[in-house]
Amino acid sequence: MTQRRDRLRFDGWIAGIGTSSGTRVVVGRWARSPFGAFSDVMLERRDGHRLLLAPTVRTAQFIAGLYAFDEVRVAPVRVDTAGKDWTVTAAPLRLRFTLGRRGPVGWLLRAVPGPLAARPVWAAWTALPAWLLLGARTCGSAGAGRYEWYGARDLHPITAAAARYEDEDLGGLAPVGPPVRFGFGSTPRRPCVVRVTTTVDPGHRNRHREQGVPRA
Repeated sequence: MTQRRDRLRFDGWIAGIGTSSGTRVVVGRWARSPFGAFSDVMLERRDGHRLLLAPTVRTAQFIAGLYAFDEVRVAPVRVDTAGKDWTVTAAPLRLRFTLGRRGPVGWLLRAVPGPLAARPVWAAWTALPAWLLLGARTCGSAGAGRYEWYGARDLHPITAAAARYEDEDLGGLAPVGPPVRFGFGSTPRRPCVVRVTTTVDPGHRNRHREQGVPRA
């Protein structure tokens, strides 16, 4: 399985959080991507409503082409970090959470050489262990002929979180359950932040148009 030139690579972090209200949140913080550095938020409410918040029309269209949402909004998404504390601001969501110490899985992932962990073949090899240990998929179809691989390189548990959606307190930290329904995979059930290199094979590229992507 070789690295094709037309494949797209995203390098950064994915945070998956559940709340006691039933809302689940997935935050992507991408240091390097074909769109430059950016962050996005995918959120599923207790009633099943799936919302994407992305900072530009281009990123919103790309992500909405990979995953399924009931609503897509273009709005500023900001992720600030101070030590182990993360703050996510993306109207209508405000989220704060704290990372815990790296556990055995995190140390194991850190031991894998970065160039190997970033290769799609590594994500394919680790698909079964990732599913058995974490309940997360590392590769699968993203629809419209696309395919996606997640190469995990580190993992920290999330030990505390507070979130508000519009004027609603979403409650305390809880497992990410039921699994979010954005695409082929979910985050681990236990709230965590995963350092990851994501590779997307665009397959049959769709030509998205800018209309139909509302701004917040």
